[in-house]
Amino acid sequence: MKRTHQYGTITEAINAYRQKGFVVDFNLEENCIICGNDKYNVDDFEIIEVYHYEGMTDPADEATVYAIASNKGVKGILVTGYGPNIEPMSAALLQKLNFQK
Repeated sequence: MKRTHQYGTITEAINAYRQKGFVVDFNLEENCIICGNDKYNVDDFEIIEVYHYEGMTDPADEATVYAIASNKGVKGILVTGYGPNIEPMSAALLQKLNFQK
């Protein structure tokens, strides 16, 4: 089950997650998330915690920080933007990340 926390900034959220052992950086790919040469499909990871940041004046400032654990025991962070700049991705990945386009 995902838990959502409130932090003052994206940096504060990232630092808090790192202190909890989420130390690698994940990135998005169309149908999965990646870390180095490792790829994780939708069923290969769980979102543990989520922090969503909304900029006060500019919608382009919106971002979401995910604390993720893979089925291989890798714990890391995924930071995504919002809006038209979001990378294209599969419907299953969108649903897992709970994006609203």
